[in-house]
Amino acid sequence: MSARRRTLPGFGLSLGFTLAYLSLLVLIPLSTLFVRSAGLGWDGFWAAATSPRVIASYRVTLLTAFSAATINAAFGLLVAWVLVRYRFPGRKLVDALVDLPFALPTAVAGIALTTLYSEHGWIGSRLAPLGIKVAFTELGIIVALTFIGLPFVVRTLQPVLQDLESEIEEAAASLGATRLQTFQRVLVPALWPALLTGFALAFARAIGEYGSVVFISGNMPMKTEIAPLLIMTKLEQFDYAGATAIASVMLMASFLLLLTINVLQWWSRRLTA
Repeated sequence: MSARRRTLPGFGLSLGFTLAYLSLLVLIPLSTLFVRSAGLGWDGFWAAATSPRVIASYRVTLLTAFSAATINAAFGLLVAWVLVRYRFPGRKLVDALVDLPFALPTAVAGIALTTLYSEHGWIGSRLAPLGIKVAFTELGIIVALTFIGLPFVVRTLQPVLQDLESEIEEAAASLGATRLQTFQRVLVPALWPALLTGFALAFARAIGEYGSVVFISGNMPMKTEIAPLLIMTKLEQFDYAGATAIASVMLMASFLLLLTINVLQWWSRRLTA
């Protein structure tokens, strides 16, 4: 039997170009991290990647990134639902504002958030009497990471919600399902893979974020110092091997996260098929 004729020929050339493009822009640059780190030897790599200051930066980075991604998963679903399911004056403007963190330079976002949430800022001055300090704390880092990660969740969920007909919810209600049951048994299974993807993208973006965090965090070692900032500090000290060692650990953590999310998506699609 002859092979099926392709509508657009040139698969071999296209695949070769794709692999070459990805290799030059992604694989080769990333591989240099491990090559440079290998110069330390195993003992040197372990010492550089697991010193107390570095471990503290891992904790701050992962904890705040996970917290921000969780917040974005919840409120991103709410924002996407409102934008898709309801029509109201200014909806187009709100929809455009969701993409603002993409267009706004991260350093500008960091300065703006620090100004707002400092003790003398418009929002921070109102939180201070309540004993809530945002700027120069881990809470401030979470605020910055939530700001830059929200679009990833909203834009991932919107197409799924648009394809999910509202008649399905009406059919569930006509069969006697409550709103909570409709949400749990009808909406969640359909939205779960996209929600996981949005969470993973927001989490991965937050792990590597630098510009919007460096101003609001205060950069206190062992307290509010994030791993990307520590990498920059080591680069400024010409400790390239130490910087690449930390970067290699963060890269492996991001890769394992994305791999786990892909496995969970595959598993959830099998359950809902």
